[in-house]
Amino acid sequence: MTVMDRFRLDGKVAVVTGASSGLGVAFARALAEAGADVVLGARRADKLADTVAMVEGLGRRALAVPTDVASQPDCQGLVDAAMEDFGRVDVLVNNAGIGTAVPATRETPEQFTQVIDVNLNGCYWMAQACGKVMAPGSSIVNISSVIALTTAELPQAAYSASKAGLIGLTRDLAQQWGTRKGIRVNAIAPGFFASEMTDQYKEGYLDRMSERIPMGRIGDPEELAAAVVFVASDAGGYLTGQTVAVDGGLTIT
Repeated sequence: MTVMDRFRLDGKVAVVTGASSGLGVAFARALAEAGADVVLGARRADKLADTVAMVEGLGRRALAVPTDVASQPDCQGLVDAAMEDFGRVDVLVNNAGIGTAVPATRETPEQFTQVIDVNLNGCYWMAQACGKVMAPGSSIVNISSVIALTTAELPQAAYSASKAGLIGLTRDLAQQWGTRKGIRVNAIAPGFFASEMTDQYKEGYLDRMSERIPMGRIGDPEELAAAVVFVASDAGGYLTGQTVAVDGGLTIT
């Protein structure tokens, strides 16, 4: 096996949540380009059709399953559908997430709980369902955030707490499943990348953030997707329990 062969995912099946838009689409594309068939989960079923067409256009098989990751039965149903159609799950990319920017003195219990339910609990339910069927050598990639490691001016207590919790969950599952199941579990902490979430920022915000980034710019989604392929594939075969910041250096400032 050559170094480049280690990045290939031929014959593998990858599950991607939050796959109807933005970074989830970029991850699905990259995994398909690396050779994986892709199972796509998201709440917006209509938009999943576009991602299916994109994956199939790359010569890979795709399956779309409407999924709300805050619902444990939905998560189980997504994995059950993957097993029924493909017979295996080798990679899970826990990408589904929501963000809020509410001052801590005004955030309601419902607002806080909703973020935790999707960003943290949803990743756990997906990992739990996949962990029951994954074979040794499989990989779980949790999409955390640099906001779990630093701050970025916005009032994001719920989002920060959920993404920091995901890093702790990553470490624990890596420890539990490493020797016993042979499943690697890692987190990626993206910095600022163009997405539906960044589209909601006020004008000038990303420009200010770019001034803090040593590389002087926000990231290209394909740069992040390449990191996901590395962590998911045999190229990252000796990597587990880690959080990889893909942030242009933001967290060193």
